[in-house]
Amino acid sequence: MRHELKLYCEKSRLAELRSFISEVLVPAQLNAISQNQLILAVEEVCANLIIHSHQCNPQRYILLTIHLLTDRVIFEIKDSGKAFNIIEYKSPEINAVVKEKRKGGLGLLLVRKIMDKIEFETDASFNTCRLIKKLKSK
Repeated sequence: MRHELKLYCEKSRLAELRSFISEVLVPAQLNAISQNQLILAVEEVCANLIIHSHQCNPQRYILLTIHLLTDRVIFEIKDSGKAFNIIEYKSPEINAVVKEKRKGGLGLLLVRKIMDKIEFETDASFNTCRLIKKLKSK
């Protein structure tokens, strides 16, 4: 099944994003931890795009398409902001973040740990980030 959400670039819209993903994932019958991890990963990527690529401009939007398949779920996040390739991103050392008491910087590390596969592509109009998670067979 395929589900789409047009998410305008305001931080206040992230609650709408979480609700949408929760509803779409119901048929997958995931346990609460797995479901929350997936929501966290997608929210992290979308929040970064809203804040860093679109500067919280409510005129801009991100398009999230969720493909819920029997063996996996694919979150396809498209936007037309400044390209950010999550695959090429070098996560900071956790010890350095703690030592410097930095707020943030670990979200994309979590995304990489949660998802089984991450794909990124960009063309003249859109950047597309695909987050793929295999589903356990029942």
